[in-house]
Amino acid sequence: MSVEHTIKDKLSAALSPSVLELENESQQHAGHFQGELTGETHFALLLVAAAFEGKTRVQRHQMVNQALKEELAGPVHALRMRLMTPDEA
Repeated sequence: MSVEHTIKDKLSAALSPSVLELENESQQHAGHFQGELTGETHFALLLVAAAFEGKTRVQRHQMVNQALKEELAGPVHALRMRLMTPDEA
């Protein structure tokens, strides 16, 4: 399974988002990261979830980081995040 699909599956299971958009930006960073060249190292995430209600920005990032701890420790070099509640979206 690709890194992109793994990220989507894990975030869907952990946070039940109403919106999950994940853009692979790896091609924009070619040559900048010397890790494994899988073409799946840099992503931009838009996630809207009721699970973020009452959470600070830091807590929201921690929730995503916890769900993706294996990917962030390995193949994913950068993950740009926009995390919102349904009311904020």
